[in-house]
Amino acid sequence: MLKTTPAQFFRQVKQEVSKITWPTRKEIFQVALVVIVMVALASVFFLFVDQICAFVVKMILRLGR
Repeated sequence: MLKTTPAQFFRQVKQEVSKITWPTRKEIFQVALVVIVMVALASVFFLFVDQICAFVVKMILRLGR
């Protein structure tokens, strides 16, 4: 197994970090907006599913009276 010195390690890290393609501010804003919209849609969907389930459970419990 090859041993690397700390200096070699940090050179390699610097070399790898330079290969990264960082997103632009516009891309970050667009992705954040998509995430916010999807969270809102999922919230509304689960609100409706929860309301339907609650209605069904109430109807079932009323049948037992």
